[in-house]
Amino acid sequence: MQALKLIREQTEENSYLPVLMLTADMTSEAKQQGLQAGVNDFLTKPYDRTEVILRINNLLKTRHLHLQLQQHNNTLEERVRERTEQLQKAKLEILQLLGRAAEYRDDMTGRHTQRVGHLSGLIAGRIGLSESQCSLIRMAAPLHDIGKIGIPDEVLLKPGRFEPHEFECMKTHTTIGSSILEGSSFTVLKMAGVIARSHHEKWDGSGYPQGLRGEEIPLESRIVALADFYDALTHERPYKKAWSSTDAIAEVEKQKGYHFDPQVVDAFLHLIHQNLWNDASA
Repeated sequence: MQALKLIREQTEENSYLPVLMLTADMTSEAKQQGLQAGVNDFLTKPYDRTEVILRINNLLKTRHLHLQLQQHNNTLEERVRERTEQLQKAKLEILQLLGRAAEYRDDMTGRHTQRVGHLSGLIAGRIGLSESQCSLIRMAAPLHDIGKIGIPDEVLLKPGRFEPHEFECMKTHTTIGSSILEGSSFTVLKMAGVIARSHHEKWDGSGYPQGLRGEEIPLESRIVALADFYDALTHERPYKKAWSSTDAIAEVEKQKGYHFDPQVVDAFLHLIHQNLWNDASA
């Protein structure tokens, strides 16, 4: 019994190590003690040699089947893990391609959506959001302008300032984007729909489409609003020249408490001043 206890202490809990006990003591107490200690089968002394061999073979066959089942389970777990990784990768690629499809009309590189997603994730992390929340924002942010698919080229690609009616048309890309993503059961697409609808809302309530103010605006939308604004300023578009990083940062600071959530601005400035963000890092 002492030897068996030491063996069990060195055996992994999910392993199957069959034990055959040869004993002259076949009282109920001895059997209970043996079973509690992990004995699988009993033989009384004096024993028959042939019976011992047969029982050992049976226990070894049982162990072999257990090992086969364990290996099969391990293989299934590995396949499930690989499949889960493949599905996650496919989901991320689909999100990136959807974002690129919308952005391709006025940014043929498609890099704007990737930069906005990456910068949004960094800002979220600096604010103190969890790693899973940062990952969701990073994946959802590239779909912020998916509603541009529904904007006519003569408006979307117009050089120079919009006429009032053109600007009203352009503003509808927020509600169009929200409608495209509406009804999804996936958390990341639900968040993308929220961002698409409210990433042009402003901290002071002067934004669109609902005129939300302050913390009425979802946090993820406040984050993407700044990332989108900064990246749009610092890159050339059909209707504008690119600003320098210095001028764009100054404009972001100027809009603190007006266009942007102050804590989001502070997080962004920290990333800039600590050299934790640049276009090449996206």
